Amino acid sequence: MDISRVAEQGLVLLGCGKMGSAMLAGWLEHGLPAASVWVIDPYPSDWLKAQGVNINTPLPESPAVVLVAVKPQMMGEALPAIQALGGGDSLFISVAAGTSLATFENVLGADTPIIRAMPNTPAAVRQGITALIGNSEASDADIVLAEGLLSAIGETVRLDDETQMDAVTGVSGSGPAYVFHLIETLAQAGEAHGLPPELAMKLAKSTVAGAGALAMAADEHPSQLRVNVTSPNGTTQAALEVLMHEEEGFPDLLHRAVKAATNRSKELSRE
Repeated sequence: MDISRVAEQGLVLLGCGKMGSAMLAGWLEHGLPAASVWVIDPYPSDWLKAQGVNINTPLPESPAVVLVAVKPQMMGEALPAIQALGGGDSLFISVAAGTSLATFENVLGADTPIIRAMPNTPAAVRQGITALIGNSEASDADIVLAEGLLSAIGETVRLDDETQMDAVTGVSGSGPAYVFHLIETLAQAGEAHGLPPELAMKLAKSTVAGAGALAMAADEHPSQLRVNVTSPNGTTQAALEVLMHEEEGFPDLLHRAVKAATNRSKELSRE
């Protein structure tokens, strides 16, 4: 991650909750000087106060980056604090769900380079994935800078069009909750068949984590990995006949879940 320009001109972080803190921790570990960071947060945590960054102090005139990490419902009251930085050389990066590029352009000016990003909660352990899309003012260099900053919390992918962000929300933005629920219900099923609760939960967590790590590391497609562990007429096949059932299994269930999240994302962005 090239942080020389950011270190020189400064970075403003608007909001330092869980996501903001995870990003800040990554940047500081990558060598961004604490003195180059300005944080605006009404309730700074003890952890934040101990990092040596500038908290709720006057902002630099032309920071390299302004990163918006407040919750969408706080966006209205938070934006005036950074409005004056719009229309200049500062790159704005938003990780606020459901807030469109057009919304930022209305507040900051259409000549402001803005990148909208959708990370997810595994960012807390640097295992997140963040989708990015820039407005017409955002250059390739701006996108590369944003990717560098967001790589502190995991992987990044570029989108072709902002309309894809709703489906990204449905798959990776909300997706960790689907997996947590899978762990929860897999453990409950183990309990129902005689396993002690702690053992069932440990087996469920490790199985999901291990399968995910294998899917990331393997060259084969997940469908091939599934075939690899499915012996004919064995235990896995018996379970998969239930899970892969067209009307009652995962295919229909997950399609409906992702559709519901995607549609809700579209509604929220219009409110």
